[in-house]
Amino acid sequence: MSVLEAPIILKLMPELAGIRLSPEEFDAAEECDDLYNYELVHGVLVVAPPPAVGERRPNDRLGYLLQSYQDHHPQGAALDLTLPEHRIITPDSRRRADRVIWTGLGRIPNTRQDQPTIAIEFVSASKRDFQRDYLDKRDEYLRAGVLEYWIIDRFRRRMTVVRGGSEPVTEIVITEQETYATPLLPGFELPLAQLLAVADAVEAAERR
Repeated sequence: MSVLEAPIILKLMPELAGIRLSPEEFDAAEECDDLYNYELVHGVLVVAPPPAVGERRPNDRLGYLLQSYQDHHPQGAALDLTLPEHRIITPDSRRRADRVIWTGLGRIPNTRQDQPTIAIEFVSASKRDFQRDYLDKRDEYLRAGVLEYWIIDRFRRRMTVVRGGSEPVTEIVITEQETYATPLLPGFELPLAQLLAVADAVEAAERR
């Protein structure tokens, strides 16, 4: 049981990091300090700073590539919707994915009800975030019904794709000079080097 009474409506703030909440209490929060990101992880509120520019810029580029595929590729209708910074709901958690993709519905998804087909994370620098992206979110996303989980790691210069669904879980590692294609987006090709290059460029500019 939560330490808070159900009628209390919270404003999510960094000072509340570590407090225990039920999923219902977290979902009922009507305001937040939007300089931070908030997740509910197994009943505990986790507060994190917004993604670094080295994560945001390749995420923007990926969004552009996906939108171009949807608009111009003959099979682009396979992509129903893609969104950045989307909340994925599990029974006891509310996780924030860097980007999500819905495919195969043939319609605009109800983002509150339809679970994304693909979830994507751009790895952060800290050891805690590394554990979260490679292990914790991997298991939670697949249990929630996500069919593919892409882990894009600019530090290791690679992308790990975890495939779930009805088949046994498999992992594929895409190296920097390789291009990834998935049957969930027929005809779409993701050149990993392009995402790493835009991340490199913005981070180099900040070091000047």
